[in-house]
Amino acid sequence: MFRLPDLKRRILFTIGVLFIFRVGAHIPTPGINTQAMSDLFKSGGGILDFLNMFSGGALSRFSIFALGVAPYINSSIVMQLLVVIFPTLEKLQKDNDEGRKKIIQWTRYGAILFAVVQAVGMTTWLGSYGVFSGAFFDAFIVVLTVTAGSIAVMWLGEELSDHGIGNGISLLIFAGIVARIPGAISQTWALLTAGSMNILALIAALVLMVAVVAGCIILQEGQRRLPVQYAKRVVGNKVYGGQSTFIPLRVNQAGVIPIIFEGSITMFFVMITRVISDDLSMYFQFTSNGRWYHNFVYCVISTGLVVFFSYFYTAVVFNPTDIANNMKKYGGFILGIRPGQPTADYIAKVMERVTLGGAVFLAVLALLPNFMSSTMGIRGFYFGGTAVLIVVGVALDTVQQVEAQLLMRHYDGLIKKSGKIGSLLRT
Repeated sequence: MFRLPDLKRRILFTIGVLFIFRVGAHIPTPGINTQAMSDLFKSGGGILDFLNMFSGGALSRFSIFALGVAPYINSSIVMQLLVVIFPTLEKLQKDNDEGRKKIIQWTRYGAILFAVVQAVGMTTWLGSYGVFSGAFFDAFIVVLTVTAGSIAVMWLGEELSDHGIGNGISLLIFAGIVARIPGAISQTWALLTAGSMNILALIAALVLMVAVVAGCIILQEGQRRLPVQYAKRVVGNKVYGGQSTFIPLRVNQAGVIPIIFEGSITMFFVMITRVISDDLSMYFQFTSNGRWYHNFVYCVISTGLVVFFSYFYTAVVFNPTDIANNMKKYGGFILGIRPGQPTADYIAKVMERVTLGGAVFLAVLALLPNFMSSTMGIRGFYFGGTAVLIVVGVALDTVQQVEAQLLMRHYDGLIKKSGKIGSLLRT
């Protein structure tokens, strides 16, 4: 990878941006009682750990990056929904680059609005726990600081997407999760040596982690292949076509987007409902010390959001009509299906069934570790299917993008090295 100057520059730029992001996660916001914040996290758990995961540990210190990428993700969700609902916005997005730039700019403005709302809600909520006890002007400084930090994270993510490797926002979330692994190992070892954790529970948790990682890889790499036959065409003295191929329909076409969207929405509602009532906010989080109906409602909401965003994002990135038209243009057809609109309807029908199975499996992987961790009594660190799905999904996507960069430059020995990378990743 480092033999190619452009790819080397992209990798080094990615590392530099991630370093800046991690430094910002340790710069505290003025006026916050860090000891009270630490005590709140020790007694809180549940959504606090989940929120802290998305911010890369910045929330536990209430640093300038405490909001992380959540406001930008919430704004992206709203804007994508508006594009689907209003044909004018959809036309604006598809017509030209200027239209797409306007959509991106409106998304940024929405991210600022969400950041202000979440900062106000978080400051008000923390004030009730003694974490923040300043006057109005002090609260204004806190809101201004974390809002500016959220805008900085948004800018870092966009720069990372343009000049680095992989999706910038996803990589920032990935970095925040991975950065907590050494601390999680240290805490687990301390609990084990102190006798607070059972060795059998730890072994069971490790087996569960391996199983969840394996399930995530199967989900990310799983495909339903539709066989396609191309008719023979005679052009001049040459014969083209006649070969058989397939259309790969991914089981999880949306990747980690449904999990990220679901987590961002539940975080937003927890922050808002905490101001109204702690009991109301319990319906948007999974906690071991909550009542059973709180966790049941949360599971229903979480599963529904994951399934919805799986279908929604698949509809955004996957267009059966375009595929059917391209197949018809080049003489391709699915056996037993007429070319054109019938082919598009058949592909859409198969994609709906495949997406349903992938969405349900995605929701199960996200919820199962929460139940297992609570029943095993593991409190040393947050381990959830959401974190594993994001880490595995982003890692696979980044490796594929690196391989694509190498393929475009006809790197010597690419096929051999790609096979080794793929076999190691699957192992």
